[in-house]
Amino acid sequence: MTDNINKLIDDFSPKPISIPIDRCELEKIIETIYSSMFPVCDSGNLTKIKSKLNKSIELLHKNIVRLHDKEKADSIVEQFLQNLPAIQERLYDDAHCYFKSDPAAKSVEEIILTYPGFFALSVYRIAHLFNQLGLTLIARFFSEYAHSKAGIDIHPGAKIGDNLFMDHGTGIVIGETTIIGNDVKIYQGVTLGALYVEKKLSNVKRHPTVEDNVVIYANATILGGDTIIGHDSVIGGGAWVTESIIPYSLVYNTVDVKVRTVKDFQEPHNFII
Repeated sequence: MTDNINKLIDDFSPKPISIPIDRCELEKIIETIYSSMFPVCDSGNLTKIKSKLNKSIELLHKNIVRLHDKEKADSIVEQFLQNLPAIQERLYDDAHCYFKSDPAAKSVEEIILTYPGFFALSVYRIAHLFNQLGLTLIARFFSEYAHSKAGIDIHPGAKIGDNLFMDHGTGIVIGETTIIGNDVKIYQGVTLGALYVEKKLSNVKRHPTVEDNVVIYANATILGGDTIIGHDSVIGGGAWVTESIIPYSLVYNTVDVKVRTVKDFQEPHNFII
């Protein structure tokens, strides 16, 4: 048996491919940057966080050098660090938005530590910056890491405004060319996607635009690059939208509910859902 296994291993011929980044290192970078945004408030821990962040930036620089030359890597890291305080401030405001929006939330700390929607949004904001700096591979790795952890798929190329609230969050998909305004609420299972997928559409806006103050309830699907959801609209659960909606609209499905009685129970009268 062992001989057979050894022979199979010897016969196996891996096909080499040039992988320019280190997955394990990037995962550590993501977690360190996220924890650095919200450090535990004591001087000893803050010193440790700064040390870890410094090491993570060195790892980041090393991975960027694998994609570009050293001079380019220096420039990108410098721009990233310059933008980090603004991202941190934005995330604190996002966390307070979650706290105000969710009656189940008992504290901002609970949101930062436990809410998958907030974690996915936080990693998106970092990944989006990398995407803007031309690090599309690293940006995509960051977003897919959050996807694997939170079950929320946000492409780093999407443009998302302030205070996006993703309640529960599981199964949300936000495509690459999606534009989302400020103070939008999205519930679980929502898809902001393309009408169809073809490679020739790579440089075309194929995902919808959602304007300010829109609420999109669970499992709604909104498709198409020309589709605009007007501000202050509400999209009901399970709705299928492929055309633009004017502001202040209410979009919902009408459902024909049929009730069948269980054996030995009397049929309910005027039973309405």
